[in-house]
Order: sequence, then structure tokens, then C-alpha cells
Amino acid sequence: MKWDLTQLAPQDTIEEDLKKMPSEAEKFQKEYQGRIASLDAQGLKKFIEDRDTFYLKFEGPVMHARLAYYANALDPEAQRISDIADRAGTEAAQKLAFSSIELGKLLESNPALIEDPVLSEYKHFLQLVLQSAPHRLSESEEKLVMSKDLNGVEAWSRLQSDWLATRTFDLKIGDEVKTMPYGEVISYYQNPDRDVRKSANSVVYTKLGNDDIVWSSALRSICDDHIRMCSLRKYSDPMEPSLEDNDVDKETINALMEAIDEGKSFYRRYLKTKAKLLGLNKLGNWDLMAPLPGSGNIKYSWEDSKREVFEAYSSFDKEFGEYIEDMFSRNHIDGEVRMGKTSGAFCSFWYGGKSAYVLQSFNGQLSDIYTQAHELGHAVHAYLGQRAQKPLNFNPGSCIAECGSIFGELLLTKSLLEKAKSPEEKRAVLCVVLDEFGMSAFQVTARFLFENSLYASINGGKFLDGSAISDLWVNARDSIYGDSVEWLPEMKWEWTMKMHYYIPNYRYYNYPYVFAQLFVFALYRLYVEEGETFIPKLKKLLSAGSSQSPYDLAKDLGFDIRSADFWKKGIKQAEYFLDELEKTM
Repeated sequence: MKWDLTQLAPQDTIEEDLKKMPSEAEKFQKEYQGRIASLDAQGLKKFIEDRDTFYLKFEGPVMHARLAYYANALDPEAQRISDIADRAGTEAAQKLAFSSIELGKLLESNPALIEDPVLSEYKHFLQLVLQSAPHRLSESEEKLVMSKDLNGVEAWSRLQSDWLATRTFDLKIGDEVKTMPYGEVISYYQNPDRDVRKSANSVVYTKLGNDDIVWSSALRSICDDHIRMCSLRKYSDPMEPSLEDNDVDKETINALMEAIDEGKSFYRRYLKTKAKLLGLNKLGNWDLMAPLPGSGNIKYSWEDSKREVFEAYSSFDKEFGEYIEDMFSRNHIDGEVRMGKTSGAFCSFWYGGKSAYVLQSFNGQLSDIYTQAHELGHAVHAYLGQRAQKPLNFNPGSCIAECGSIFGELLLTKSLLEKAKSPEEKRAVLCVVLDEFGMSAFQVTARFLFENSLYASINGGKFLDGSAISDLWVNARDSIYGDSVEWLPEMKWEWTMKMHYYIPNYRYYNYPYVFAQLFVFALYRLYVEEGETFIPKLKKLLSAGSSQSPYDLAKDLGFDIRSADFWKKGIKQAEYFLDELEKTM
């Protein structure tokens, strides 16, 4: 399936619509600039809702431009429209820069507004605005930041994405050498043939390592920019803006990392178990996501995937199934593998259409069905949240944003295990879920530790060329894996393709995945214990958007996320899956 973006905005009017954005922003500016400080509760509510109306007016055209570019960065028209969207967006954002600054000053001078009943549905949002107010610059400075970002960190990010999307790799399959894009070659990481898996990893990272000057220049520039902006905004350390954005505190993340550190022994136990299943003394890095003998030869069609994902969600809740069906029937999923398509997978929320769009590269493997279940879990989250919350309160922070997606993976696991007709089939499913858990909880923790070391190195005056960055990557990786895995030397370049490190003004992208993985595994344990009575609790969580903090959402469920003991519950659920795997051996 290829997605239909015309529902977002007609192709023939998108350029005209985008070019209207700055002038519409100027109208809003003329109405409110200099007046926010005098607003009462009713006036503040109108201001919030008028600003939402502005954003919704241009949501469709901007999404169309962005998604068309992600679908094919090689398309000249997509490049041109994306550039128009970037420039119009920056110009509009500059005209609206006053609004957040003046709102922060209003709340600093009159914090009692936060408790006004008229603004009750926006209470948590206003609390967060007050918290971030001391870190806002002046209006002119904020405008300058936006200008320098457009051709600075944003350009570096686009370069990394474009560079990766346009690489091709020559991989020998049998007697034939095939040239393929990144989105296709990575499907061979899970090939049944161990030599093919090893060759695919070697080909990819050897070639990426040849371009280390591109990757290191981009990463160094984006990280250094972040450190300088943290200093200007008076943040105490590079992680603080991320904690603010994700509405969590350092105590929570410290507790999470404490549980992960203790849980490394579980992960290493699983890696040794998988090595036995593959008939190996030790896993190579090319075996981490390998299928078990026999299971990797199974290919799944697009219809197979749709059926499995739909059944997993609808068996949990009828409404969930209806949302999944809606995504397919409206062609809101792009699964085709092609050159120019951005790597990986994502789900983009469309509030104006009360829907979402999903991008993935579907290669017919079991892992692709899991990817589809994951991204459509984001879509279910969007469908629920968009119907329960106004735009301002809809988008949850990244920690909670992963809850619907990971829970969807576990629903698929439950469904597939119930259908398994043999120990071999059961083993294949359990290995997929444990592979994903290990990568998302433990390998991503290594990425978090790596990012910490990047900022520490820059602050320490170290110049980060490709070799220096690779040393940091290997040290962080080995602190998690120990000696449980053999690594190809070229895997030191693995950091080059992790898009999360290159996203401008959105640093520390990784720990939310670890948070969500353990949080949802603990939630799933609760579902196993409570059965159908748990379903309304999950729907309430997914409907909350950003109207409550993760701490309060967890508290409603009886969880304390500032305690390492809570996070260990998630690892306990993963250990249950490992116990079940070992019983089949």
C-alpha cells in the first residue's frame, strides 16, 4: 500500500495554502501581541483556542509537504514543496514567538490564573508553561534562533536523512550481487542465512564508515548547538530541556536506569539462550535479530499482516479494531520499499482528520508485522486522544506516546502465541518479542549513555571526529552487552544512521523508549492479572494526551515511577517470556 496524502490537502492548492501561513500568523500577532499580559481567565482561554485554530488551519498542508518528502526525498517536487513548508513555517513561528513569551510572563505575574475554574482543562499545560518561562529568551532572540536553525541544525539534520536515503549497497545473495537502498538491505539483517546476515551488516556499516566526515560533522554541530542553547536558556545540563518536554523528572529517569543496570543480567541470559537456539557458542552482532532455524523462511503478505494486526487489536477491544480498519480502508499506510524513502518507520498524527498516517518499509517478515502493529498502536493512541482532548492537550510527551504502540506489540504476541501449533512456532514468536524488548530497553539504554558521553566530551573540550565518536559508541555499547556478543569491527559506525541523534531541538530522544518499554510491560502484567476490567484503564491512559503528567497517570494506576521497584516489574514480565521460551527447549 502507498498512502493517500490528498486527504490532508489537495495537491493543486498545497503551495498556495502554505504561502498563506505567514500572513495568517501576522493577523494573530496583530490581535494579541502586547495584550496577553492583561488577559483574564476568559480572555486567556480564547487566546489558547484561537492559537489552536491557527495551527489546525495549516496542519494538513504542512503534513502533506512533510510526508511527501519522507516518502521520496528524491522527488524534485517533494523537495521544493518541503522547502516552501520549512520557510513558511519558520516565518510564521517567528511572528508567533511573542505568544509563548508573553504567556509565560502573564503566568509569572499572575500564577493564580492556573487555578481558575474557567481554565481547568488547561491547568497542566499552564503549569508547564510557567515551569519553562525562565528559559525563554526575548522575542527578538527567539526569532534569531529560528533563523539560524533553518540553515543550521535543521540543515544538518536534512543532510543526514537525505544522505542515508540516497545510499545504495551491493550485497551478494548466492551467486548474484544485488544493488539496493538502505530500506531494503536492512531486511537481510534477519535473513535465515547467517553468512548473508553478516555480510549485510558488514556492507552497510563499512560503507557508512567511509562517509564518517559527513556523519561526525552533522552530529558534532547539532550537539554543540544544543549545549550552547542550553547555556543561553540557563538550563543546568543538556538533559533538562528533554525532561521538561517529556514532563518527567531526573529522579524518575535515575530510577529507570537503576532497574536497567540491575536487569543487564537478564538480558545477557537471554542472549546466551538465543545463542543455544541458533546452535552457537556466542552471538555475533549479526545474530541479534536473527530468526530461529526454519522460521526465517516464512514470508508474509500485506494481507497476512493486516489480518494478524487487526485480529490482535480487535480481540482486545472492538473500538481498537475499528480504528485499525479505518487506517487501512483510507490508505493511511505507506509500506512500499523504494529508493529515496526515509529509513525506519513512524506514525504521524492528523488531528484535523482525527486520524494518523503510518510509514514503514514492508519486506514480508514477522518483524515487519510487529512494526506495523507498533505504528498502528500509535494510530490507536491518536484516535482515542484526538476524540477526548482539544489540540493543546492532545500530544503526549514521548514517554507516554510509546504506550499504545508497545502495548499493541504485546497484543500481537498474545494472539500469535495462542495460534501457535508447535513449540517451534511459539519459540519464534517469543524470540521476536524478546529481541524487541532487549533492543528497546537495553540497546537503547546504550544509546542514552552514548548521548550523555557526547555532551560530556564536548564540555570537556574534546574534538569529536568520526573515530572519537565511535570510541564513545563502543564504550556505551559494551557497558550493556559485556562479552555476551561478538562485534564486527565496522559496527563502531552504527551511530551514523541513528536518526534520533540528528533531530534538531529534540535531544535525548532515547530514554523515552526505555521508559515506555518497561512501563508497558508492567501495564501488560496488570492486564494479565485483571483481564477485561483493565481495558477501560488503558483507554483512559491513551485518551489523556498531555492533560496529565506521566507521574500522575501512573499514580492513577497504582504505580510509582520514581521507584526502581516499579520499573523492575517490567523486567519481570520480560523474564516471564524468557521462562516460557526456555520451557520449549
